[in-house]
Amino acid sequence: MNNRYYYSLCTALLLTQACTSQQENITDRPTQATAAYLDSSGREDEFSGGARMITISTPKGDYKVWTKRVGNNPRMKVLLLHGGPGGTHEAFECFDSYLPKEGIEYYYYDQLGSHYSDQPNDTSLWNTQRFVEEVEQVRQALGLDENNFYLLGHSWGGILAMEYALQHQDKMKGMIISNMMSSVPAYNAYAEEVLGPQMPPEVLAEVKQIEAKGDFSNPRYMELLLPNFYTKHALRMPVEQWPDPVNRMFNHMNQTVYVQMQGPSEFGIRGNASLKNWDRSGDLPKIKIPTLTIGGEHDTMDPKHMEWMAGQVQNGTYLYCPEGSHMAMYDDQKRYFNGLVNFIKDVDNAQPKN
Repeated sequence: MNNRYYYSLCTALLLTQACTSQQENITDRPTQATAAYLDSSGREDEFSGGARMITISTPKGDYKVWTKRVGNNPRMKVLLLHGGPGGTHEAFECFDSYLPKEGIEYYYYDQLGSHYSDQPNDTSLWNTQRFVEEVEQVRQALGLDENNFYLLGHSWGGILAMEYALQHQDKMKGMIISNMMSSVPAYNAYAEEVLGPQMPPEVLAEVKQIEAKGDFSNPRYMELLLPNFYTKHALRMPVEQWPDPVNRMFNHMNQTVYVQMQGPSEFGIRGNASLKNWDRSGDLPKIKIPTLTIGGEHDTMDPKHMEWMAGQVQNGTYLYCPEGSHMAMYDDQKRYFNGLVNFIKDVDNAQPKN
């Protein structure tokens, strides 16, 4: 081979490799939007990776609640209200697989009494209005406002979101009520008339017998409910396949808060539970902000009622999850998050840009 030709060929190959390598490096770099989303420079919570304890005032003194921010977006910020009452943010951890790639900022938050926050023993703190006041203090501390603040409440969190919106919707950009009805009496009727009869008669009879005795600590109660109720209406997969975040949430449930407000039964809210008569169905037309309701076909809550709710608020949308149960964010996950992301972005696109 001619030496001159050989050297020219080598030079061309080296230049090609260098260009290819440079092109790959450019391609691998985060986009400007991604870089901005991941940049926590100058944020109060930069040192702790987004985690932050917020001091709240209550009639019984000051306490701290745990929050954690994920991402940066000045126009789309979602505060997550977990279920229970007395549950934790952990069940929401699947949001990490969907919201960051859409550039949506969101906040995990354990309400007072929940695992990552202070857990005072004073039972007078466990009432809906006190929780509403807590959410308002958290909102202020996080700097959320009507230009960016979306509130997502799941199950009990949905009750809390509705109560908050009825008092503070002027500070909100949008609301998502996930898997929660607007009336506990209507929920009780659905559990009694629809969900109960779906169980084998002999199982339902034994469950009712245990409940009539108030023997809720009997291992047989959960032995009956797990295969005949939970895996059909709470999370539709075998218990041994339940995701780790869900198991941790259940393990960390504050039973004192849960039983006081929700009661010990899994068939509705009864007994001395403080939420037994809660009903905001007649107040839904007062809600003006864009609102998404989410219901699953196999939910513990009536999906038709949740569709009806979307028609009662002034600017409502309904997301139906045909494969979903009460935790549709897991058992109808892609449909759930596609609908959630579209709602948030539609509301954002409808708002005039500054």
